[in-house]
Amino acid sequence: MFSCSGSIFVFLTRHGKEKAVSPLLEEKLGCKILHTDGYDTDLLGTFSRERKRAGSQIDAARRKARIGMELTGLKRGIASEGAFGPDPFTGLMQWNTEMLVMIDDENGFELTGIAQRPGKFDHRLCRSWAEAEEFAMLAGFPSHHLVVRPGHQEDLRIEKGISDWEALKLSFENAFTASGLVFIENDLRAHANPDRMETIRLAALDLCEKALSLCPACGSPGFWLAEYVRGLPCSDCGMPTQRPMSEIWKCPSCRFHEQRGVNSDSASPQHCDRCNP
Repeated sequence: MFSCSGSIFVFLTRHGKEKAVSPLLEEKLGCKILHTDGYDTDLLGTFSRERKRAGSQIDAARRKARIGMELTGLKRGIASEGAFGPDPFTGLMQWNTEMLVMIDDENGFELTGIAQRPGKFDHRLCRSWAEAEEFAMLAGFPSHHLVVRPGHQEDLRIEKGISDWEALKLSFENAFTASGLVFIENDLRAHANPDRMETIRLAALDLCEKALSLCPACGSPGFWLAEYVRGLPCSDCGMPTQRPMSEIWKCPSCRFHEQRGVNSDSASPQHCDRCNP
């Protein structure tokens, strides 16, 4: 049976993510995390838009893990990548999704821990210091750092990592002198955004759970819920609903799968299209 215990995984990051991830993985999985910052990960994309990310979120995480493995010569690596946008439910909330990938070429597997929750990535175009002050307080400043640039959100004259009021006032004045307008936004780098750092920690917890869930058939990690079989009958009319009546768990290595029932024989009428159209 597989175990991470004693294995060394390299973690490439320049933004302090190891503080949220390494102790957790080492405690729960018994592995050792070797942190490296030997590559500028901003070259793979920046939240402040100087460089566009190539590929998907998981592609970027895999690339970071591979670069860390190449730098150290290790066959095991982890890396994370975040994304921000509207929430997938209403489209109205600010939403942060974090992925933490674990690659083990020695044992031939890849796992991904995922966490998503409301995030803090506000922005405002300010015409006065009073507006800037008001925005900063709403944006969680100074615990959440800010980015300032003159004119508009694409201006390359940018100052990141602003973390105290004196520095913010100076940056505002410089940007205002340059253009008469100041674009201010949350700094989304992990070390500058406590809300995001917590989401990364939750992704690490998800990764640990998957690494400890071993396939009953081959013993590989990552045996996990893959899909639902929907159609749980309504408790009033008996018609199928969209509520799950069973779960399909799958192994990513040998493709063994198992169907598991849910702890309910029927669904509430509130979930029924017939009783609650």
